[in-house]
Amino acid sequence: MNKWLWAKPVRNLDYNIRKSALLLSLFFTFFAAGLNACAQKKTDEQSAQSQGGVPAEITLGVERMSVYLPLLEGKKVACVLNNSSLINGKHLADTLKKLKVNIVKIFTPEHGIRGDADAGEKVNNAIDSKTGIPIVSLYGSHKQPTAEDMENVDIMLYDIQDVGVRFFTYHSTLHYVMQACAEESVPLVLLDRPNPNGDQIDGPVLDTAWSSFVGMHPVPILHGLTSGEMAKMINGEGWLQGKVKCGLEVINMYGYSHKSVYYPPVRPSPNLPNALSVRLYASLCLFEGTVISVGRGTDFPFQVAGGTDSAYGSFKFTPHSAFGAAKPMYEGKTCYGEDYRSQALSQTFTLKYLLDFYNRSPDKSKFFIKFFDRLAGGPALKQQIMLGKTEAQIRGSWDAELFRYKHMRRKYRIYLD
Repeated sequence: MNKWLWAKPVRNLDYNIRKSALLLSLFFTFFAAGLNACAQKKTDEQSAQSQGGVPAEITLGVERMSVYLPLLEGKKVACVLNNSSLINGKHLADTLKKLKVNIVKIFTPEHGIRGDADAGEKVNNAIDSKTGIPIVSLYGSHKQPTAEDMENVDIMLYDIQDVGVRFFTYHSTLHYVMQACAEESVPLVLLDRPNPNGDQIDGPVLDTAWSSFVGMHPVPILHGLTSGEMAKMINGEGWLQGKVKCGLEVINMYGYSHKSVYYPPVRPSPNLPNALSVRLYASLCLFEGTVISVGRGTDFPFQVAGGTDSAYGSFKFTPHSAFGAAKPMYEGKTCYGEDYRSQALSQTFTLKYLLDFYNRSPDKSKFFIKFFDRLAGGPALKQQIMLGKTEAQIRGSWDAELFRYKHMRRKYRIYLD
């Protein structure tokens, strides 16, 4: 018998064994890589939650100085800045001052340029102690720069961190700045920053009959836009008074998508101290239109909820006067409710917290206050809750408007979803 008749099957067997071993090796290699990637992502998220920061692959608009500094050269520059206006850990005003940029004034919204003003506190016009630059407050009755404010201004620079929630007022400030720039023919350069809730488009779309400083535009509670994208939408949809257009230059980011994991390295406002508060903000801020405290005046604002009746829960906290909460709701009184500090950062917008507290309320007729409808963008949500609708039923009523909004949003999107 030919010896190769026996040898060939052996060679095939050896080949099959080696092929199987290679495939098995590749499987475990990719499996291990997947586990490592998941572990790294979890580590990155945990690090971001505890410290805040920009992932290394993202280049912020403010970091692209070679693009926007030439636009400022030889110009009288006004800036719209606050404590979040940082570049490499330093305030942008300080950095531009050292680079001899001619900043003639700084406009600052709620909480001030260094973030040291209380929520809702009037920020008086003053001189910035570190740069000597005049400060003009854009809060209270002076929300929009006046023609006098805009005198001797050649160009406006905007750099403020937003959190992607309709009732967070910085986009209202952006609107008024754009209005002033359009009316006075001053171009606006916007340095774009990530939206830490950019992966979500959710909630009822605002009814423009209920437009206010805590919601000026017909967008959902979570609009899924960066400040640059929002500015483009305000311009494109003709939302400025008189349908005027602002000369707009967005200095976009590199390496960012709306699914990027990002948490601000500093508090975007005094009562959003960490990543979890930023993620919970959209869901819990609706309580500000009720008799329920969200922990202002504690070490964990927007991470708890409670009222003075023990029916609301077994967790206890007592608000006290503190930075960001000079006169908090229920100051010095024991509140009973729920502690949400163990919630995952991956959670999304929900009505379950609000519905839960409403259902526990001993006197439902007094649960809501007048401010609720402004936060919700109209009276519909309150009416639905009072009628006993479930979250699923309420969400169903948003579908048509959310569909239209998402279609409109595509025209102004700079970054991938």
